[in-house]
Amino acid sequence: MPKFKLFANKKGAADQKRNNQYVKFARQIYVEAKKGGPDPNANLKLKAIIANARAINMPLDNIERAIKKATDTGNADDYEEIRYEGYGPGGVAVIVECLSDNRNRTAADVRAIFNKRGGNLGETGSVSFMFDKKGVIVIDREKFSVDEDTILMQALEAGAEDVIINDDSFEVHTHPHELDQVKSRLEAEGYTFENASVQWIPQNTVKISGDDAAKMLKMMEAFEENDDVQNVYANFEIDDEEMEKLMA
Repeated sequence: MPKFKLFANKKGAADQKRNNQYVKFARQIYVEAKKGGPDPNANLKLKAIIANARAINMPLDNIERAIKKATDTGNADDYEEIRYEGYGPGGVAVIVECLSDNRNRTAADVRAIFNKRGGNLGETGSVSFMFDKKGVIVIDREKFSVDEDTILMQALEAGAEDVIINDDSFEVHTHPHELDQVKSRLEAEGYTFENASVQWIPQNTVKISGDDAAKMLKMMEAFEENDDVQNVYANFEIDDEEMEKLMA
C-alpha cells in the first residue's frame, strides 16, 4: 500500500476518534449545564468538563452549542447515567460508564460488544470492587520543567493522596471529593492539565497476550466508538513486545 494511503487511513481514524470525543464531551456538557446551570463559574463540574474538552482542542462553537441546547426550554432530550460491569477475554474486569437517552438500546449495544469480543456482561457490583474511585489530574511533563520531588511535595500539600510518575506525565491521585480543591491549588502554582476527572483505577492488573489481547483491544475500541459510552476502564496489562506484535 502506498505511504500516502497509509497516512490517509491513519489520519481518517484519528479524525474519527477526535470527533467521537467531541460528541461525548458535548453530551456531558449538555447534561451538566442542564443539571447545574449553564454558567461555568457557578457550576464547577461544568467548568471542569469544558477544561477537559478544550484540552483536546474541542472548538468553542461546539461547547457553546451544547450549553445553548441545555438552556433551550423546548429541548426534551433527557440522559441518564448508567454503569455497566463485566468481564473481557482473559478474565479482564471492565467498567463502562454511559450517558443514555434510551436504556434498552444502550444495554443491548454494551452486551453485544462484550459478547462479540469474548467477554460477558455482569451484574452491577460484579467487578467494581476490584477498582478504586479516584480523582485523577494529568500534567504533561513536557510543559513544566519540574522535578519529581517538587511536584510530589506540591501535590501532597494541595491535598493529593499520591503522584504516579510516568515517562510523559505526572498523574496526581486524590479522593474523589477532593479533586476540585487539589486542582485549584495546583492551578494557583501555575499548572495546567491534560485532564482532571474522577476515574476508576484498578487495584491490580491482569497480564494478557495473543488472542485475548487482540480481542480486548478491539473491545476497548468498540466501546470508545459508541456514542453512549462516556468512559471505559479495564484492569488489563499488555507488555511492549506483545503490543508491537498486535500493532504490526
